[in-house]
Amino acid sequence: MSAIKNVMRNSYRNLELEEYLSSVLRDAGYGSVDVQKTPIGTRITLFVIRPGLVIGRKGAGIKELTSRLEEKFGVPNPQISVLEVPIPELEPKIMCNRIAQLVERGTAFRRASLWTINTIMNAGALGVEVSIAGKLRSERAHFEKHSSGVVPKSGDVAGRVVKIGITHVLTKMGLMGIQLKIALKNEIPQEFEFADVLSDTATKPPSEPTTITDTTKLEPQTQTIDSSVNTEEKKEQSVTIGDNKIE
Repeated sequence: MSAIKNVMRNSYRNLELEEYLSSVLRDAGYGSVDVQKTPIGTRITLFVIRPGLVIGRKGAGIKELTSRLEEKFGVPNPQISVLEVPIPELEPKIMCNRIAQLVERGTAFRRASLWTINTIMNAGALGVEVSIAGKLRSERAHFEKHSSGVVPKSGDVAGRVVKIGITHVLTKMGLMGIQLKIALKNEIPQEFEFADVLSDTATKPPSEPTTITDTTKLEPQTQTIDSSVNTEEKKEQSVTIGDNKIE
């Protein structure tokens, strides 16, 4: 098998793995997964809100999940570790699932989206954008977009700062899609660092005035120049009329 086909197969398997984990670990507050290949096996790191639900009593949950991944996806020797998300309000997939749960319980989609936007902005985000599409109010499908703050749309800044989460909800009216974009302040690259400059200037001792000594003497040059100028001026002022010379 060529290298290109191997990369495509691994990426497709990771995509299926992420979809499976998001559906199975939805009650635990699934955020994201990190898959790394090692010489011993495959290291899988799960980021969730409630790690206790994933681990289970005496590690029964992790053992069952390990056997499922090994049988269903063919992951060689999976080693699963569970970590808690420090700030769940800044994870788009977690907040997408919260909107979906609110809509399934009967909450209006506008109220759910506005509540989510206020929660994320209070957590310290740079900007939020929620897009909901589907049969929202009538038989005809349409979409609505709610935003707050600043959300970059293009460029290198958008690729670094903005995180996207997508989920779907099946309601009585039909299927509803939810897309959430969160712009993070901490991911913005700093172009200037003024603190280091101020600290360097504060620690440096004050510079002493430097004296420049010039050994050249300019007085003879000025005298010769002045004398030549005076002689030229005198020559220009002298006029001869006949045999008489008038100055």
